[in-house]
Amino acid sequence: MHELSIVQSLIELCEQNALNHNAKLIKEVQVKIGRLSGVEPELFQRCFETFKESCVYCKEAKLTIQNAELEILCLSCHKESILEENVFKCPHCQSIDFKILSGEDLHLMRLVME
Repeated sequence: MHELSIVQSLIELCEQNALNHNAKLIKEVQVKIGRLSGVEPELFQRCFETFKESCVYCKEAKLTIQNAELEILCLSCHKESILEENVFKCPHCQSIDFKILSGEDLHLMRLVME
């Protein structure tokens, strides 16, 4: 359950940003979670709700999670595609020789502070 440590790091980052910008509180935290990031969005949400209670700036923050598609670049036909399912081949030419462009990471997209 690595979501706990990821949420803890995210909250520390948010709190540091609020401190650096002389904010009174954080109203909203928006993240984008890639399908192959290994992060379970529902568990991430629950961990955030638990951890934010003991924070100075994030106590009232709303967490918004956006799911990131798995986007690839086929190295055979050179077309970009979004893989809808975990079938790891190019939907155009069926090649398994591709590069993942997005969908493996977790990104802090927006931080709304007052």
